[in-house]
Amino acid sequence: MKRINYILNFGLLSLAALMSCDSVLDKGPLDSFTNDNFWTNAGNVEGYANTFYNQFTGYGNGSGTGLFYFKTLSDDQAGNGFSDWEQKNNLVTNSTWKNCYVEIRRANVMIENTPKIAAEEAVINHWIGVARLMRAQQYFQLVRMFGDVPYAEQSLDITDEGVIYGPRTGRDVVMDKVLDDLNFAATHINDVTSKVAWNRSMANAMKADICLYEGTFRKYRKTEDGQPAPDAAGAQKFLTACKEACSAVMAKSYELNGSYQGNYNSVDLSANKEMIFYKTYKQTTFTHSLVAYTCASTQIHGMTKDAFDAYLFTDGKPLALTDRDKNLIPPLVDGKLSLVDMLAVRDGRLNETIDPVLLYPSNPNKRFDGDMEQTSSTGYGVRKYDNSSIPLAFRNQTNANYTHAPIFWLSVVYLNYAEACAELGSITQEDLNKTVNLLRSRAGLPGLTVAVGFSDPANNHGVSSLIWEIRRERRCELMFDNWFRYWDLIRWHQLDKLDSTTYPNILLGGDVRNDPDYTAGKVNNLIDGSKGGTRTYDKKYYLYPVPSGQIDLNPQLNPNNPGW
Repeated sequence: MKRINYILNFGLLSLAALMSCDSVLDKGPLDSFTNDNFWTNAGNVEGYANTFYNQFTGYGNGSGTGLFYFKTLSDDQAGNGFSDWEQKNNLVTNSTWKNCYVEIRRANVMIENTPKIAAEEAVINHWIGVARLMRAQQYFQLVRMFGDVPYAEQSLDITDEGVIYGPRTGRDVVMDKVLDDLNFAATHINDVTSKVAWNRSMANAMKADICLYEGTFRKYRKTEDGQPAPDAAGAQKFLTACKEACSAVMAKSYELNGSYQGNYNSVDLSANKEMIFYKTYKQTTFTHSLVAYTCASTQIHGMTKDAFDAYLFTDGKPLALTDRDKNLIPPLVDGKLSLVDMLAVRDGRLNETIDPVLLYPSNPNKRFDGDMEQTSSTGYGVRKYDNSSIPLAFRNQTNANYTHAPIFWLSVVYLNYAEACAELGSITQEDLNKTVNLLRSRAGLPGLTVAVGFSDPANNHGVSSLIWEIRRERRCELMFDNWFRYWDLIRWHQLDKLDSTTYPNILLGGDVRNDPDYTAGKVNNLIDGSKGGTRTYDKKYYLYPVPSGQIDLNPQLNPNNPGW
């Protein structure tokens, strides 16, 4: 198996951007390979499939951004610049539309041609499973962003105008086909222990992610006028598929890592038993910039007060109900506003995620000796991905970081399983004990019970106390990770929680009243991370607009999504 850090950019065929404004043919070495002589052995297919590894962005490549930390369109972070609705900037073009269809065509080519190779049926099905897994991933990304999209399960060329320029297929139909692909992949991809190559557990982990999204989306979705419109049968089908996929992973030998932060700031995840599939980086050879972005002198994206307040106290109670010290006004200690006492009585993950002092323009802070002075948009600095043992030359320089990135890992599977069981209405105490309560134990919290025992006044999702607590667990465990939070709000139909006029704490930060020299903007003594902007919710933001450039090419993509 090729390791994930050796990504082969293999250009065998003319993989044109389906329905793209850029009709450029990216031809491979046709003097060496043709479609007839390439599909002859499993080695060639593996080389072709390795290009799919590029879809697992991880911490990013070089100086680019990845899927962790940078998604500031959420209630967890306020950016170093104001983050408004991204949809507004995607009216004409959208790279996701084009890029997904490029990868879908790549997958379809592989599905059609792999049966030609001289290999056993199990080998052929493994590689077809990889292609179908990646096709499922790409269609899922399209559906959650755009809703109804054109669907094709064959590799199209210029003569297939009826499909290329055809109408959109209903999102539910597309997602049913996605489930078919996921089921095939989770059945036929090799059941091997490698964590840096295609393996059945990573297929099941991806299946669980996608099915949880779709199951809850169908359960909570509404009509255009905001009325509930659940698909109970569809929700049950996908939630059950999620539970089954999680069970398959949980039956393996994966275990939680002893250190929560160690999942994110390690230079070697190979011995980490929590990892199912991860992306390797190598010093001076293949690097990223995530650590540098979170410990730079440039103001970093800070955690919001809304997110800070979501973390439980060590008695397992929320802010409104705890018996612990709930003081949220940090004292001035040695010239810094200290969070040490606050963090000592909170969920242990909070301490491993943010700095122990507030850091802001008039009072920056050096995290480690030799560091640059750092500031945060909200005062709450993000140290979750940082590692003091990395030499400064490789730590705070862009395109020099080499910590490994988790892609699929056990804690996410635990969260998916618990939520699916709760949404199905069948969750037991044993279900909680073997999933979220293991995460809580690692965080120094008491276990969650099915009865919960309290009702959090902050529950504004209109769900049961149990589901609210499971959603809280997901938020805190996956803080800043993989853009989960934004898409969670979409599937729960809670996107209005990103309206800063109604929920101002999503752009505010720490309390600075004890710093007499604080000079920047504040609201009620809280650091104002809004940069003077406000974000107003509109139901049209549940979907991105189909890019007008694509509609110009194919008028059957009209009508555009509601509100666009």
